[in-house]
Amino acid sequence: MVEGAAGPAGRAPFVGRGAELGRLEALLDDLRAGVVDVVGDPGIGKSRLLTEFAALARARGVTVLRGRGSERARGRPLRPFTDAFTELDPRARRAFPSLDGLPAVVRGECGDGCPAAVAGLGPGAVSGADLFDLCRVTAAALGGVGGRGLVVVLDDLHWADEATVELVDHLVRHPVRAPFLLAVGRRERQTPAALSAALTRGLDSGVVLRTALGPLGADELIDGLAAGVPRERAVEMYEASQGSPLYFRALLHGDRSAAFHDELAVLPRLERAAMDAVAVLGEHANTDRIAAVTGADPFDLIAALRVLVDRDLLRSDRRARCLTPRHPLLRAWIRETVDPWRRLELHRAAAVELTRTGAPLLDRAHHVEESLSRWDPKAAAVLTEAAEQAVATAPADSARLLGVVLRVLPDTPEHHVTRSELMLKRATALGMTGAVRESRDLLHRLIATHRPAPEGPEGAEGGDALRTSAVVQCAFMERTLGRYAAARALLRRELDRRPGPPPAQRTGLVVEWGNRALFATRYPEARDEVAGALADARLRGDELGAAEALTLAALGEAYEGNTQAAREYAAEAAALTDVTTDADLAGQCESLVRLAWSEVFLDDCAAAQRHAERGVEIARRTGRPFALAQLLLTGAYARFTTGRLHTALEWADEAVSVAGSLGGAELLGMSRAVRALILMQTRPAGDPDVLAAAEEAAATVGAVEGWWATVSRSLLAYAVLGAGDPYRVRDVLLDAGGDGDLSRVQPSMRPNFFELLVTASLATGDVADAERWAAHALALADRLGLPVQRGAALRAVGLVAAQRGELARAAKAFAESAHESARAGAVLREAQSLLLGAPFAAATGDPARAAAMSRRGLRLAEEGGARLILDMAARARRGREEGAGAGAGSGEGARPGRGGTGPGVTRDGAAAPGSGGPAPADPSARTPVPGPRADVPPLPSGPFASLTPREREIAALVAEGLTNQAVADRLCLSTRTVESHVGRVYRKTGVTSRAALASLVTRCAAGPPQGGGE
Repeated sequence: MVEGAAGPAGRAPFVGRGAELGRLEALLDDLRAGVVDVVGDPGIGKSRLLTEFAALARARGVTVLRGRGSERARGRPLRPFTDAFTELDPRARRAFPSLDGLPAVVRGECGDGCPAAVAGLGPGAVSGADLFDLCRVTAAALGGVGGRGLVVVLDDLHWADEATVELVDHLVRHPVRAPFLLAVGRRERQTPAALSAALTRGLDSGVVLRTALGPLGADELIDGLAAGVPRERAVEMYEASQGSPLYFRALLHGDRSAAFHDELAVLPRLERAAMDAVAVLGEHANTDRIAAVTGADPFDLIAALRVLVDRDLLRSDRRARCLTPRHPLLRAWIRETVDPWRRLELHRAAAVELTRTGAPLLDRAHHVEESLSRWDPKAAAVLTEAAEQAVATAPADSARLLGVVLRVLPDTPEHHVTRSELMLKRATALGMTGAVRESRDLLHRLIATHRPAPEGPEGAEGGDALRTSAVVQCAFMERTLGRYAAARALLRRELDRRPGPPPAQRTGLVVEWGNRALFATRYPEARDEVAGALADARLRGDELGAAEALTLAALGEAYEGNTQAAREYAAEAAALTDVTTDADLAGQCESLVRLAWSEVFLDDCAAAQRHAERGVEIARRTGRPFALAQLLLTGAYARFTTGRLHTALEWADEAVSVAGSLGGAELLGMSRAVRALILMQTRPAGDPDVLAAAEEAAATVGAVEGWWATVSRSLLAYAVLGAGDPYRVRDVLLDAGGDGDLSRVQPSMRPNFFELLVTASLATGDVADAERWAAHALALADRLGLPVQRGAALRAVGLVAAQRGELARAAKAFAESAHESARAGAVLREAQSLLLGAPFAAATGDPARAAAMSRRGLRLAEEGGARLILDMAARARRGREEGAGAGAGSGEGARPGRGGTGPGVTRDGAAAPGSGGPAPADPSARTPVPGPRADVPPLPSGPFASLTPREREIAALVAEGLTNQAVADRLCLSTRTVESHVGRVYRKTGVTSRAALASLVTRCAAGPPQGGGE
């Protein structure tokens, strides 16, 4: 920002134009004859730049005279110059007597004794003397400048009269021999051709310095003029202003008339009517339509339009073949100034004309919307059809148009069904814009007030497709908001209604009932009804209905870990889906979502990617944002699993963006959590952005209790382990997944999280817990029969074996883990298992195999873009080399697993195996295990032997009398985490109260009774 000379109080600060002002100021260093030509659009800052330049010139002792051209004074010769010369103060008059007389010469009032007459011009010189003589006299007068020089500033010179143009041309062709500078500001589009030509000739000779002003940058305008305005709002104003200071200030202060009032005020009636019509017609403002809307004679109108173009109020858009105001804001502001009743008529006439000429429906709808003041069935039909066309690409416009129709629709019985239909369509459009609550509320009103048509076969059978659709959609919105109980009540009431909906409608209700149960982690309660709906759809030959039920059954059983049943359902669903057209799938994109997720959980990521890609294309084309967000997320996870990290991150980024616009906490939280998981592998170990992203994901779901909320909170554990806090890993997982066996986590993912618990337990020295978690992981993985989950369980087994120094067992476990991962195409997991197992293969006497494992693991990580694995593998290799060097004398350093945690298991949790975990870390450069705080006394053994270090730490503080909140504050934990630990301490020690725990700590600290006696 460049600050100019101090101006009047309240004047806006001078912003931007630092380079331009610097160029002008440089001319004052060695003032000589010349012309400065400042050009630009109206409001771009020409006058302000010239004002700042004039202030700088005055500060240097240069005499400055300022004049201005105007349309009203255009008939007076040399008016800009004479306006400037009237500013002469008494000292300047004495210094420049020849200039003092020039205004009188121009007015024809000069007597025989005035300086101009002495120069050769007598009274009435302007009317009778040759214009060349007048220019010569004026130039001679300017050449008589002495002292530090003279600067004449002429603004708005596009209004220059013929004599002024001639004088400027004379000064360009015959520069005066004096320290004199002429600075002019003008609008290039409105400048007379003769003046433009004269100034352009001066560019070639070097007499003229042209400064063209363009839009200012966002930072210049926002920081300089709107520092106190919220950034987002200021950016919106900047974009609307297109960098024009005038329009930006008008938006900032709400003073819109200042931007164009003077220009409109002088327009004749026809020109103003044409401007109003252009403002209303917008991109359809061609000559014929303007004539039709205004009713003007075409020949008169063309003449008026030429005037508006010459004034630069209108510009011709050759591509669109229309006339537009010179700035987009000008159109909106002019339209606002039109009398409301006149504006209504203009829009009505525009709608009629566009209909007559066959304009697109959406273009006609705009004018119908603006002119609709009462119920009109034909107008309503136009708006409704336009809303239906727009819903896929512009749902907000669709919702608005339907709202207009509902506003004027009479609230009478004969319009009841129409109102219900419009409400359902508007609720759909609102949901697609992310206005989930508003959509839900509208659907509840529809369900409460809707009465089906009495006639028709549907009524006879008790069916009402509109009501059923409203219920399904409303339950979906409740589910999106995490209100599972509300969705359950709504659906159960409709399913139990008698007479109920016919089978075709009931299928949709059952599918949403199953979706609700699945996301609320209660799928078994819906299993029988889903099976019934599937059987009925098959019986009726309803392939689309069958596909919906099949994908739900596949995902539900995959979630529950019933792998074989899930595979059968998924295979049948895929067979039906693959032969279904995109048009038929457009209405049930969520089937593709469920199918793709099922295939991910069944370790068939190739099929998942294929169905996700197809679904994304359909969802984009048909405007299905909820399905789009989930399909992008599924595709991102599948790509992550198969080692395509860069494209996975791109898909995850878009998933977050789409989910963020839809208003559902669980969908957004899950999207952010998966993105953080992918981001972790592309960043070096301990990158703070990863933990911040994962924390944000967990915070997004808040206190919602559902499938995705649980996963989002659980996935935080990976980032926490990567940040080197294994204690917190246990807290995060046990809080999110449930104490004991992670019962709140879906069975088909539990082995992954058990593996995390193994790593965290080993890092905190709790080998017994690690063994227990590894046993849980392997038992569940064997039951699931899923390669990825079995690979995670085997890595957990290998880590425990490494801790115990069982080298052969560790090598075998890691090798089997790599094999299982490879079977499923889980590239990153395979790479991780290979790199973990390579040192053990070498230690058990198979260096060739170890080298091959290491090479393949590194290659897979490099091809996948897994920077984290590559960095940590390099770190582990350096550690082994340093360890080998240090142990060369004793023969101990190169033996994996001896007296420590083994290769790839650091006590800071750096080796985080499983989905998204880092690669092996350096076993010779372990950081110490975070132990109990120095201010917390260690607990004795005995009843406390089964406690983890963190549980002992918390038990000691509770025994001191601290509340859970006080313990949380001291240890920087959440209260909920502390409560979970306290509960586990109670169970492990057998106490039931805080007082009993304190008593137990005191007794154990005192030790056994001292034996006495003789």
